[in-house]
Amino acid sequence: MTTLSIAAARTLHLAAQGLLSPPRRKAVKQDVLAAIRCMTQLQIDTIHVVARSPYLVVFSRVGPYPPQWLDELLAEGHLFEYWSHEACFVPIEDYGLMRHRMLDPSKMGWKYPAEWHRRHRDDIDRLLAHVRENGPVRAADFEREAGRGNGWWDWKPEKRHLEVLFTLGHLMVAERRNFHRVYDVAQRVLPNWNDSRDLPAAATVTPTLVARTCRALGIARADWIADYYRLERRKYTAELHALADAGEAVPVKVEGWKEDVFVPIELAPLIEDAVQGRLRSTVTTVLSPFDPVVWDRKRAATLFGFDYAIECYTPAAKRKYGYFCLPILQRGRLIGRVDAKAHRAQGVFELKSVHLEPGIRVSASLLADMRRALARCAQWHGTPELAVSSAPREVAQALLATD
Repeated sequence: MTTLSIAAARTLHLAAQGLLSPPRRKAVKQDVLAAIRCMTQLQIDTIHVVARSPYLVVFSRVGPYPPQWLDELLAEGHLFEYWSHEACFVPIEDYGLMRHRMLDPSKMGWKYPAEWHRRHRDDIDRLLAHVRENGPVRAADFEREAGRGNGWWDWKPEKRHLEVLFTLGHLMVAERRNFHRVYDVAQRVLPNWNDSRDLPAAATVTPTLVARTCRALGIARADWIADYYRLERRKYTAELHALADAGEAVPVKVEGWKEDVFVPIELAPLIEDAVQGRLRSTVTTVLSPFDPVVWDRKRAATLFGFDYAIECYTPAAKRKYGYFCLPILQRGRLIGRVDAKAHRAQGVFELKSVHLEPGIRVSASLLADMRRALARCAQWHGTPELAVSSAPREVAQALLATD
């Protein structure tokens, strides 16, 4: 059985995630869809101090592209939205795998407020009938009786009703307008779907999602599987061994790990080159806090030695790094994080703080990689001027240097 170093394991993970080498040409719309298929899902978040997370995750992989391409892929039916990891864009070919959750939402916790559904069933049914008869709606189409709300915890009733119908699969997101969901009945969004004909057997769903996860991670352990699609929290040892027995994964060892480790068969040709150091990631980019590379804190710590937790939900006085820190990926390593804000009206991309990881050696090549990556990100945001508010002196000087 082949034994990999941690560095080789990281390389296979980044290869699976589409972060092995920088894009060699200008992106086309199909590249956006290919990147999402590579990850199997794209988490949605609305925070926009920089580009909203799904757009940034794609940028990290394909380079500069028009963000409206993602919206168009949803409206054209290549993607759909549902609770997979969290709220995610998912390739339409995986609709059947998520359909089982819609049909039995009892295990979805807060994502399905069963008590709300029970208490407001008549209103929810009337809302569904309204959409069926009158066409798509947005939450904004319904006025709040008691004035303006105070955030997601204070949604107006119609918004909650729409979310119930969305979770149950009666409504789907037909498109987004200015990032706001437009809901329509599932029969109009997917007119050719038929449960009795198209629904995969329930017994095949978990094995299929485990296989999808193994392929997306590139290097899979039994304790990493549950998080990716929010499956039942347990180890998926038997399922990974079943993949290996079926020839869909290759068992390997990783130095220092006691756990069984598996590489998807699609990446098997890369194993030897990764072991010999002939295959290495050459990508330097910033990542979203909701990027699959870092969304599992324990996995990121094990693979990269990088302890990452998003702090936007942490009171300001308790933040260690900043409100919306973007991890910095540099040639196979997570070397630091930058708390960024795009001041769009002023054309300024502010680096409110830059933190390098302990033990990172600051070299001319590292600084050059960081500068190019941050300049590309700033340019894509339409805020081409870099400004540094707080950073180690030599880092700030390098980032602001002019050619």
